[in-house]
Amino acid sequence: MATINYLVRLSAPLILALGLAWLVPVQAATSEAPSGLGNATCLSCHDGKKGKIEVPGGDDTRALYTVGHDKYGKSVHGRMQCVDCHREITDAKASHKKAAGVAGPNCVACHQGLWEALQQEGKTQGKERMGLVVKNVEAYKKSFHARPDKDDPSRPKAVCDQCHNTHEFAVPPRGSVERTEWHATVPQVCGETCHEDALDEYSGSAHGKALQEKQDKKVAVCIDCHTAHNIVNTSGEPFKAAVTKNCGGCHEEKFASYKDTYHGQVNTLGYGYTAKCYNCHGSHEILKADDPGSKVHPDNLLRTCKQCHNGKKDLPEATAGFASFGAHATTHDFKHYPQLWIASKFMVALLIGVFAFFWLHSGLWYYREAKDRKAGKAAPHIRTEGLALDEKKHFRRFHWGWRLGHLSFALVTMTLVLTGTAALYAESSWAPVVAGMFGSPHAMGLTHRVAAALFVGIFLIHFVYVMQKLLRDKTFRWFGPDSLIPRWKDLSDCVGMFKWFVGKGPRPQFDRWAYFEKFDYWAVFWGVNIIGWSGLMMAFPHVTASYLPGWVFNVIMLVHGEEAFLAAVFLFTVHFFNNHFRPDKLPPPDVVMFTGTQSLEEFRRDHPAQYQRLVESGELEKHLVDAPSLVMTLGSKILGLTLITIGLGLLVLVAIGFMGH
Repeated sequence: MATINYLVRLSAPLILALGLAWLVPVQAATSEAPSGLGNATCLSCHDGKKGKIEVPGGDDTRALYTVGHDKYGKSVHGRMQCVDCHREITDAKASHKKAAGVAGPNCVACHQGLWEALQQEGKTQGKERMGLVVKNVEAYKKSFHARPDKDDPSRPKAVCDQCHNTHEFAVPPRGSVERTEWHATVPQVCGETCHEDALDEYSGSAHGKALQEKQDKKVAVCIDCHTAHNIVNTSGEPFKAAVTKNCGGCHEEKFASYKDTYHGQVNTLGYGYTAKCYNCHGSHEILKADDPGSKVHPDNLLRTCKQCHNGKKDLPEATAGFASFGAHATTHDFKHYPQLWIASKFMVALLIGVFAFFWLHSGLWYYREAKDRKAGKAAPHIRTEGLALDEKKHFRRFHWGWRLGHLSFALVTMTLVLTGTAALYAESSWAPVVAGMFGSPHAMGLTHRVAAALFVGIFLIHFVYVMQKLLRDKTFRWFGPDSLIPRWKDLSDCVGMFKWFVGKGPRPQFDRWAYFEKFDYWAVFWGVNIIGWSGLMMAFPHVTASYLPGWVFNVIMLVHGEEAFLAAVFLFTVHFFNNHFRPDKLPPPDVVMFTGTQSLEEFRRDHPAQYQRLVESGELEKHLVDAPSLVMTLGSKILGLTLITIGLGLLVLVAIGFMGH
């Protein structure tokens, strides 16, 4: 309570200046001063022309402020009478007699009272700055400065008039020369009053030299990093999460490149445990990168990295390659980052090529099937005369191992997309929510790596299983109709499909694996290697940096993110369309990958060449099984719809992140 009372008596600073001069007439300036206590009388003693006025203060005496006529008249309080604030003063004699029970200057109560009166009278329009004053007062009360001082707990650490001279201060308009001049005085005010050591460091820094030697009055000063009123403890998470954004207010391009790094992604998500600007560049003592004393000078950079990457906790010690990592590398600067520039152009071409081809493919396919359905055209007829087939039977297309592998892949992939894109698009509105669901970006990253390990593990099990089975099968033909290896027929089928799309030819007769199914299959091999190896290199940076230069991290992080984006968008658009949203598959879902079977009608339509081949060889009946039970079918549909819904939801999140990136 003592702290608040002291604050109430002394807080008149910048926050009071924001608009008080023209609001005071509401209650104060219109009042007349008691007889003999006008401003002229008060200032005749307090203008300093008769010498300093000292009063008892603590164990000694303290000098009162000198109030000049001109400066006070131009200040934000210049239209007020002295006794509007000093209401306890009752006479004009030295050691003024004070009225009993009357409080001294109470700037906070005055401003809050003015704003409340304006609100009650409905006169706040056009006077919003007065509301800002009240907000600043509340922010100060919660700030680090408002805490009790260690040496004198009855006083706060800092009060308003330590930063602003209550009797002389006036807020210069934003953008004015006067505002710039005032801005340049802030380091001296903060440093000379309390923070002498910080001022010494700042004076020797790049910022301080620019201010003092080059007279660059727009350079960063204390309040640009620490703010003016809601100053918080610099060791707390709120400050750590906000300070880098404050730096980015000036260094916009550097800030943008920083946010593309893992350090920046975590910081953007609202957590302060990764490296921020001041961890690498210093805080008050920031020097240019080419200065031998700079923390980011090439000779000092590895030592700077080792401040965090010191071998303790879960951060292995930084190795040689860390020093050449481009913390602010960009994809548009070939001169300084040629490797990243080349990698970005390759990935952009890959994304455009894949999406242009397959989105066109899907669009034309939808158009053709919808047009044929509207015209009443049926799918090509397969002759079944003379065959003793039970049409209620189903064709077994996938064994349980394939189905289990597909489901596992689906769940793991969706987990990877969620946790990976939450970091990739950390600036999006949904990413911090996802990080919070996991507890922190660290826990989210751990989940991502576990899911990645499961993905690779499932892939290897599948690969070993398939290879050992095929190698033992003496009749299997590697380029035969049952093989997933691409062959010339796939190319001709693809060309034939485009001809069919535009009405220039019949629909191709697909065998066991259509060309787009083979693409889906082999894309996993590509993705596991590109995404997997790049992810592994980032998961163990100290090992990678022991053998490779630091720019490799810039490249693999780009490739990892872009390839993951490609995989996610392809899966949830093209793959979903091919298997669930084609007109002849509607309504979704297609449950063949969950039940493992297809009706004969669907099998004949999707894979007519395989069907005909099995009929001619007499092997069709070996693949026929009973239709799945109603429970199995219903469960598969529920599972399929659930996965489709999750996938489309993830697609929306990725789209939001991509558009806002």
